[in-house]
Parts: sequence; C-alpha cells; structure tokens
Amino acid sequence: MKTRNLNQLVVSEIGAGCMSISANYGPPADRAQGIGVIRAAHEAGVTFFDTAEVYGPHTSEDLVGEALAPFRDEVLIASKFGFDIENGFVLNSRPEHIRAVIEGSLRRLRTDHIDLYYQHRVDPNVPIEDVAGMVRDLIAEGKVLHFGLSEPSASTIRRAHSVQPVAAVQTEYSVMERSPESNGVLAACEELGIGFVPWGPVGMGYLTGTMDGGTQLDLDTDLRTTFERFAPAALAANLPVVELLRNVAEQKGATPSQIALAWLLAQKPWIVPIPGTRNPAHLAENLGALQVALTAEDLREIDQGFEAITIQGDRMNAMQMGLVDQSV
Repeated sequence: MKTRNLNQLVVSEIGAGCMSISANYGPPADRAQGIGVIRAAHEAGVTFFDTAEVYGPHTSEDLVGEALAPFRDEVLIASKFGFDIENGFVLNSRPEHIRAVIEGSLRRLRTDHIDLYYQHRVDPNVPIEDVAGMVRDLIAEGKVLHFGLSEPSASTIRRAHSVQPVAAVQTEYSVMERSPESNGVLAACEELGIGFVPWGPVGMGYLTGTMDGGTQLDLDTDLRTTFERFAPAALAANLPVVELLRNVAEQKGATPSQIALAWLLAQKPWIVPIPGTRNPAHLAENLGALQVALTAEDLREIDQGFEAITIQGDRMNAMQMGLVDQSV
C-alpha cells in the first residue's frame, strides 16, 4: 500500500470510513462482522480509520477501538467532536466541552491519543480560534496528534490554521458532488498544504451502480432516506452519472466504484478517500481502485460527460445542510 500525506500525517492511499458499520446507513452490522472487516482492511494495508463520537452514538468508536486494539501502534485513528449528545445533539464546540468529551473517545478507542481529531461541524457560536486553541492544548498534552476540520468553509480553514496547523479537511466530494471545487475549500487546502479527505467518495453508495429508482432503503435506520438525492425520482434521474462511470469501467475491466475512487485519487496527491463498508467483498473492490490507472483522456471523458449531466437533489437534508459551514 502506497502512502499519501495529509500535511505531516502519513496515511495509506485509501482509508476506511467506519460509520456505516455501526450507524446511519441501515441497522448496525453484527459486531463480529464489523470487527472482521476493519481487521481485514488493516491486513490489506489500510492504516487510516475514520470514526466519530456521534456515530451510534459512541458505538462506532467502541467498535473501532476493539477492532484495532491488537495493532494500535500500526494504524492511525481519526475521530470527531462537536456535538452535545446529552443535550439533543446540538452543536457544541466550547473548549470545556471538547476537553470533557475527548476522555470518553479515548476510553472507547482504547488508546491514549487520537491521531487526527476533527471538529465534526463548525459551531457558529464558538470562534474557530478558540476551538483551534483548545486542540492545540490537547496536542501539547499528547492526547491529540493532528487537528482536522469537517465541512468547513475556506475562510474558517484559514482562521483555524493560523492558530493551530490543520492537517486535514473532510468534506463530501465525489464524481457527482463537486462543491469543494467551486467553494474555495480545495483551493485553500492546496494553498496551505492541508490534506483533503473526501467522505461519501462513491456517492454514499449510489456510484456503486447498485441503486435505481426502485431501491428501497430502511426508513427507520437509514439516514439517506431523508436526503433529496435518495428520493426515488432523484435516484432514477441521476443514473446518467452511473452510466458514465460504467462506460469507463468497462474499458478498464473495473467497476463503477473503482472508477469513482480512482478519479478522486487522480485529482490531487494529497486527497485520501475513505469509502466505508461492512462487506469484505466491497472492501476488496474498493481497494482494487488502487490498481486502476486513469489516463488524462479518461479523466477528460469523465469530466466532459459530467458537464452534460445535472444532478438532481441536494446532497443532504435541510437540517444537515444547515450544519455545513458556509461563512465567508
């Protein structure tokens, strides 16, 4: 497995998103299955594992902690703070809250440090300089090694970075979700030497080519059922983007998922996608993207084809989009 740099943090070219094993995309997986797929990722060379306090809540961190405990010193764990779970899941990045919740994350993760600690969502009620200062203190204490931001604006990135260097920014980014290209976030990362970690790199599962207008998701446990992009009409209307990937995949002897991941890897050398799965076969498929070489002509074909497609539906629901930092 080759490595990439997120600022000073050296990680595997592809990481493992662990959220969907425990929460949000249907019922939680059997614990043994979840531990098995995380350990299989490690055996395949993945060194970068992503979780968060709010996933479950708490159950994802606990699963990741147990799965990685036997080889903790061989892997890098990213987790996130920023929600007040005890008081209705509202945003809370007050410094005293960060200091309190990291102790629970460390305990669940069975470790004495978190390699990359992200603010999960920017809290408009707390100056980002105060957040960065608190994380700087935790770094000085050895409880955190690197600072990250999730779904920030370009201006927030710059303000935070001036207080404590930001190693990585995490935002949804994929062939079908291009907002970081136009909102200044990717440009700010490049300017400041910050790594970029796309979540949803295969369109939250859509770019696998296994969904269409008739796809039924679990209304009780799958958060995607509340997203416009996963309404039946949008699932049907957005199939041209899947067909675009499928056409390239057929030329390469690959799958649409692998083309989607290879496209991200080809954008910048400091981009590290974190596809998530609970299925060992899907894990192998995701890692197979590392063997897919897209030429400049392939990339032009994908981008030119995408220009002719209008993606239907917002990427998340109104409440979730309201938590995305759009400050200027």
